[in-house]
Amino acid sequence: MRVAELVVDNCRSSDGEVEGLTDDFKELEFLSMVNVGLTSLAKLPSLPKLRKLELSDNNISGGLETLSEKCPNLTYLNLSGNKIKELSTVEALQNLKNLKSLDLFNCEITTLEEYRESIFELLPQVVYLDGFDAEDNEAPDSEADDDDEDEDGEEGTGPLGDYDDEDDDDEGSEGGEVGLSYLTKEGIQDEDEDDDYVEEEEEEAGEEGAGVHGEKRKRAAEDEGEDDDDDDDD
Repeated sequence: MRVAELVVDNCRSSDGEVEGLTDDFKELEFLSMVNVGLTSLAKLPSLPKLRKLELSDNNISGGLETLSEKCPNLTYLNLSGNKIKELSTVEALQNLKNLKSLDLFNCEITTLEEYRESIFELLPQVVYLDGFDAEDNEAPDSEADDDDEDEDGEEGTGPLGDYDDEDDDDEGSEGGEVGLSYLTKEGIQDEDEDDDYVEEEEEEAGEEGAGVHGEKRKRAAEDEGEDDDDDDDD
């Protein structure tokens, strides 16, 4: 089984050795041993692929040359909160040619006059000391940068954005078409209803007129009949 990262923070070491941490972990790229009571690195196993090593809050005061032998490809080393006091102790890190970031925060060495200038001169391969470069520019957080880029990409080109735009366009176009057709239909219906209403009125008026004329004719005929009767009587 390939293990690339191992965290044993707050575990107790026995005589400078963390139980279970052996040469079998040759694939390790990240190892964290924070506050495990280490006083020496002499029993550190060979970790040729290790790139990041967290050793903060221990009791290490020297023997850093072991790191270049056991972990030659280190790029990040955190020794903050240890017992490192002298520049000569840190000089052993010169053989870590790929070391870019070194943290000695809360070590007594940081109280030395011109501490930062001395470290950068002693270890020219180091770019960031205690989180800042020689010009006091803060070290970038690569993981945070990656997250920001992912979020920006998702926001800029995500399917949700496109979907919303399409919905807006569709609603706008459909709304316009439906509105026009609906209004037109209403207008047509209104016209038809008006026409029907007018025709019905005319028909009713015609029927009424016909009825009136018919009654007039009937009455006239009756009157004539009465006149005829009168004539006959005469």
